[in-house]
Amino acid sequence: MDAQDSNELKPDLMSFSKTMQTLSNPLNSSVAAQSESFLEIRDISKVYPTPGGDFVALDGVNLTVKEGEFICLIGHSGCGKSTLLNMVAGFHQPTSGMITLHQKPITEPGPDRMVVFQNYSLLPWKTVFENVYLAVDAVYKDKSKGEKKAIAQEHIELVGLTEAADKRPGEISGGMKQRVSIARALSIRPEMLILDEPFGALDPITREELQEELLSIWREHRVTVLMITHDIDEALFLADRLVMMTNGPAAKVGEILEIPFSRPRMRSRLMEDPRYYELRNEALDFLYRRFAHDEIEE
Repeated sequence: MDAQDSNELKPDLMSFSKTMQTLSNPLNSSVAAQSESFLEIRDISKVYPTPGGDFVALDGVNLTVKEGEFICLIGHSGCGKSTLLNMVAGFHQPTSGMITLHQKPITEPGPDRMVVFQNYSLLPWKTVFENVYLAVDAVYKDKSKGEKKAIAQEHIELVGLTEAADKRPGEISGGMKQRVSIARALSIRPEMLILDEPFGALDPITREELQEELLSIWREHRVTVLMITHDIDEALFLADRLVMMTNGPAAKVGEILEIPFSRPRMRSRLMEDPRYYELRNEALDFLYRRFAHDEIEE
């Protein structure tokens, strides 16, 4: 395991527990006009000390995200994508630079930003309902137990898991587990969903189903989404913009592709559009020619 891999380890259940403990006053989701200053990532660098000297994971990262946007991040392993998302989530702090939400610095996890991990991060001894209720109970301190139960049930229904509400994670499929994670995240009405390759471990059919569901939920709630993916086709189907990272160390934003397709999107029509293949080829050229990863050649 190289230095970048060791320092991009995602927060585990202890981190999730810490997040739950810090959630206090939930911020209501809104459909306000898009703002250029919703999320600002300004001159971010992240340096890790190692026995062999400082390791610069990110260097000079700049990105502005509008309210209600769906942004996908893509890049080779080791380019600092997860490091960047963990700083937006508040799990880690940048070495230099600043990340702000509504012009306020992000210094810790909070209910305005909810994370969905690839490994689901569900408590295995709790049911589907209890996993969602845990987040609701942590945030909505002033609501009655009945109100909190209703919120949990509403969001379990939203992702189509009402009949599985009493099952534990070990009794349901990977796709269903990810639906629970999404329901839990949305149940506290965050302003922002932070998705760390949420569909990477799923089979292609389930992956496409959840992509459709995620877009449907996004259209309804207009929550801002920042999502890591390694799948160019997934990014072109989901995103408003595709942010492509250069290789690490000292990774930064290389190029940003504007995705011109109107919404709602139909996968079949999208793949008939010549612009789809132009954008796909542009992303492939960036990743596999201009910023080809040495490990691929090896």
